[in-house]
Amino acid sequence: MSPALMPLAAEPPAIDPAATAFMIICAALVLLMTPGLALFYGGMTRAKSVLNMMMMSFGAMGVAGVVYVLWGYSMSFGGADVAGIFANPFDKFGLRGVASTVEGVTTTVGADGMPVIDVFGAGVWLPEVLFAGFQLTFAIITVALISGAIADRVKFSTWMVFVAIWLTLVYFPIAHMVWGGGLLSGAEGGIAGAMYGSTDGVANVAPIDFAGGTVVHINAGIAGLVLALVVGKRLGFGKTAMRPHNVPLVMIGAGLLWFGWFGFNAGSELAADGLASLVWVNTTAATAAAILGWLLVEKIRDGHATSIGAASGVVAGLVAITPACGSLSPVGSLVLGAVAGGLAALAVGLKYRFGYDDSLDVVGVHLVAGLWGTVGAGLLATETGLFYGGGIDQTVVQVVIALASLVISAVLTLVIALALKATMGWRVSEDDEVAGIDAAEHAESGYDLVARGGRLGVSSAGVQHDARHHEEVTTEGATA
Repeated sequence: MSPALMPLAAEPPAIDPAATAFMIICAALVLLMTPGLALFYGGMTRAKSVLNMMMMSFGAMGVAGVVYVLWGYSMSFGGADVAGIFANPFDKFGLRGVASTVEGVTTTVGADGMPVIDVFGAGVWLPEVLFAGFQLTFAIITVALISGAIADRVKFSTWMVFVAIWLTLVYFPIAHMVWGGGLLSGAEGGIAGAMYGSTDGVANVAPIDFAGGTVVHINAGIAGLVLALVVGKRLGFGKTAMRPHNVPLVMIGAGLLWFGWFGFNAGSELAADGLASLVWVNTTAATAAAILGWLLVEKIRDGHATSIGAASGVVAGLVAITPACGSLSPVGSLVLGAVAGGLAALAVGLKYRFGYDDSLDVVGVHLVAGLWGTVGAGLLATETGLFYGGGIDQTVVQVVIALASLVISAVLTLVIALALKATMGWRVSEDDEVAGIDAAEHAESGYDLVARGGRLGVSSAGVQHDARHHEEVTTEGATA
């Protein structure tokens, strides 16, 4: 999705009003995904951690929104490439030359006097500031996804600093490498071009990542695993039941994620056209099949099909179809989604086998389903996929790109995590973790309940009172 920064045209191009309206809506939909994620993650935690979990998503919105405007867009899509790894962060710092024309910044000016871009060279002109805003929402949701791996136990201040550093050193470079014409893209100078050659500046076998399998899900999934290992397990992990405290919240969150994901996937076409329509159908088909795949595994393995399983299946299907949604048929999307749901359902149990505490299954869902979706695109793409007679080349490229993004993200995230551990520290105190991270970090509680006459009512205090004996017990003891 690299913007084509074209020379000044003799006749200033007019923005495409239909595409512009479509993209404004899609950007809003993707932004909605992060509050949806907050509900999804918040419901899956214990009652004493719900606000902190939701605040990690909202905090990510605050930090990412600021740093993306300042240097994130420039690092991802600026005009001056640095070794195929990132773009010059100062080239479009503060959206310089993006929100308005600036002397010395090469851009194409539209008929209304604003900078415009035709990202895919198809004659669909958008305000460049809108493209930047759309990409901003991707940065927000990606880093917010990581928070689920370290629920219940980390300092909010350390998390906020991590968000800014991780976006700068990991997300923006990988976004540039994949979408901005860098090493992991289909550009002539990328890895794919080196492997299979290129024609007219484009790799003969270009990587498929329509909306973020590598940039978003593999990236966030492996980062979550690294953080879970560095931060360590929750107190009582593997010994104490840590059940979701509010399953309806989880399902509402999953529904909002599904709704917002249409902006995520269809919006990545950057136009309201036939391919965007196919992407919408493929996204729905894969997600529906993933629900069934997850529930089938649960029924066979555990004897029950659960609400949490259905909600998690939604996310697994959405993750898997994200990189492949523009390259598959609807039937291929059903296959991809069903496998994703089953694989993710099996993968979430790996944390107990290997002893890492990925609190809300970021690894099992985002990393595993993201890897499958990226590799599965090489198998099921209708034009170049192995199962459609396209040979193995596309699958090889998909595997290489997936592994490259995984290794880059893992190494850089480890460096950041260890540096923060040595300086700020990650963990809250054991007493605060036991009593509840909401109270310790935010001086709030999600549910203030008071017993009056044998019935529970609402109180402004963070304790539950026994009206008959005037005794106090912690809210967590009653509700978590």
